[in-house]
Amino acid sequence: MGISKVMGSVSTILLSTSVYLKKSGRPYTAVPLLLSALVGYTVSIASHPAVNLPLILGKRMKRKESLYDEIVEGLYLGGWPTSSSHLPPGDLVVIDCTCELPRTYFVPADSYLCIPLWDSRSPDPTQIECAVRWACQKRSEKKPVYIHCANGHGRSVCVMCAILVELGAAENWKDAEKMIREKRPLIRMNAHHRKRLEEWSKRRIVSTTK
Repeated sequence: MGISKVMGSVSTILLSTSVYLKKSGRPYTAVPLLLSALVGYTVSIASHPAVNLPLILGKRMKRKESLYDEIVEGLYLGGWPTSSSHLPPGDLVVIDCTCELPRTYFVPADSYLCIPLWDSRSPDPTQIECAVRWACQKRSEKKPVYIHCANGHGRSVCVMCAILVELGAAENWKDAEKMIREKRPLIRMNAHHRKRLEEWSKRRIVSTTK
């Protein structure tokens, strides 16, 4: 369920509760719920794919960088694309590392993989491996891959590091991070991202030595 439907459903519950409280003689309790419902409906409408107005929440896209960058041939890293015109060129596939943003509905189902993560959170080794396997399969089919989160700075960088290692473009995730930073200087993985990459790396070494 997309964010538009979720917010619409929650807002309807809040509105219904507000009406009930008002009829029960508790108008002061009902007012905050009514206001919350109105805000929710506003977000629901603004986030609908037919409207797509993220500026309603006050975040402006004042970027000092491009929406995405090509890290190595066929592998792109960046932020959430709001339309098909914001995607890298080619018959590409998408790995979406967000859970708080709507699905990129303009990407076909067989060309889309979601690793749902909250902002600043990191994928666990199993999620990293899932993304790596899927990306490597698509690259073997000569398809370009676009890995994104909200801004292309944290969650997606973590996944990209592992993919670069698996494809042999980097010796280890630390070298991969340096490689990415050269192309996209504003990346900022946190300690959790690095810890998970280290765990994934150890599992990968064990599995390849068996």
